[in-house]
Amino acid sequence: MREGHSPSIARRLSPSEATDRWTGARHGLPKAYGPADLTVLGIGVMIGAGIFSLAGRQAASMAGPGVILSFMIAGITSLLVAFCFAELSSALPASGSAYTFTYVIFGEVWAWIVGWALVMELLIATAVVARVWSLYAAQMLTDFGAHFPAPLAGLTGRAEGFDLFTLLILVLLTIVVALGARVGLRALWIIVVAKLMAIGAVIVVGATHFDKRNLAAIPAPEARAQAATDTLHSPLLGLLSGHTSAFGWFGIFAASAAITFAYIGFDVVATAAEEAEDAPRSTPKGIIRSLVITTIIYISVAVVMVGMIPYDRIDVEAPLADAFRGAGEGFMVHIINIGAVLGLTTVVLVLLVGLTRVMFSMARDGLFPHRLARINRSYHSPTRVTLIIGGLAITLAEFVPVLTLEPLVVIGSLFVFVVVAAGVIRMRRTMPDLPRGFRVPLSPGVPLASIAACLWLLVNLQLITWLYFIAWMAFGVLIYLVYGRRNSVLAGISADSLNAGIRGRHRR
Repeated sequence: MREGHSPSIARRLSPSEATDRWTGARHGLPKAYGPADLTVLGIGVMIGAGIFSLAGRQAASMAGPGVILSFMIAGITSLLVAFCFAELSSALPASGSAYTFTYVIFGEVWAWIVGWALVMELLIATAVVARVWSLYAAQMLTDFGAHFPAPLAGLTGRAEGFDLFTLLILVLLTIVVALGARVGLRALWIIVVAKLMAIGAVIVVGATHFDKRNLAAIPAPEARAQAATDTLHSPLLGLLSGHTSAFGWFGIFAASAAITFAYIGFDVVATAAEEAEDAPRSTPKGIIRSLVITTIIYISVAVVMVGMIPYDRIDVEAPLADAFRGAGEGFMVHIINIGAVLGLTTVVLVLLVGLTRVMFSMARDGLFPHRLARINRSYHSPTRVTLIIGGLAITLAEFVPVLTLEPLVVIGSLFVFVVVAAGVIRMRRTMPDLPRGFRVPLSPGVPLASIAACLWLLVNLQLITWLYFIAWMAFGVLIYLVYGRRNSVLAGISADSLNAGIRGRHRR
């Protein structure tokens, strides 16, 4: 039953409207993904350059050998949330992921808020990863002995300012996504297989230099006074307690908050549900399988990292590369660079796909201009919105110091995770008979644990991150009040119903 008669705060899509109304060529997405494709999609977005650096940085500065536990904690936290995404995507297999789930369960206003958070998360992540791709690509070419012509030397591999490599990767992958899901999928398979081979080489060669004594050197907790002049860059938890700690259990949990960034991306698989074959079953499998495989790979690399070199001798700038040089395996530096570039390429590709599907769905519902939801008949892809997203990502990456905005990706993701977990609990109560291809085990325990874990990670984020997030969301609410509230599809349904009622009364 439509709820378009209600005020905007109460307007909700019915499950059938969310999944069955977009069947025309103009606004419907063709089937493109099988179960294995969805798993590759998840691996493609979750495993990037962080696989080679994150464990070393967190071991050296925060957790010591306990970083292995940090990866486990972050992985378990993500798995709890992944169960929630799996259930909702099996019941509502539509493009848009958490945005669509929220529209059905909580209503239009909350759907806009979640969709706006997803736009921030995915757009900033795309720009950040593209900029990091440039840094790694330039370093890889330098290590191979390549030299850039003088006019180009200052325009590649830059952390800020105009960067040619950043522009190149975003233009190239935007075109790939615009050409359709099948073109992007073929490219994704090839690159994911190549980067997994590079990671496998790192694990195998690194394991030959493993020293278990490095895991036994557990550092004692180290209290750090909270600087009064650095309030904005202090974690909320530190502001509440007056101090922070490194190492020990506090350090392990603090590191897990940072490591969560590495796992973010499994939710992007849900954005492809509308294009998946047998979506109620294949999408949950793709989400969970990709996350489990990624967690195992991350933990394996973390074990190799801290097993090769004592935590207090790790070079935080290039931890694995330095460890392999020290072990006399200098050729592995090239493997790491190649693996990082390949890994980041797939991350940018999948992020563009995910953001395209979210904005496409919001436009289809009228919350963004409706013309953005048109499918290109030649490529069977939402080409128009893809090109706009590519342009926005290029502008952000080239003209904003995006590397400082990485925590906004984390806070946006965790906010969405909390809403999705709450959505499982509410949907079980309000729509108990809705068919589901997957059910969260031990509900409501698992969703509640997901919420608690995400809230813990959120309070470990810096105050300035919270302030930026609040400002972004306030701006989004303003946009909704000015545009979305009046132009949404459900607002049109409500107006049509009201006019029909008035005409009926006049006839009587």
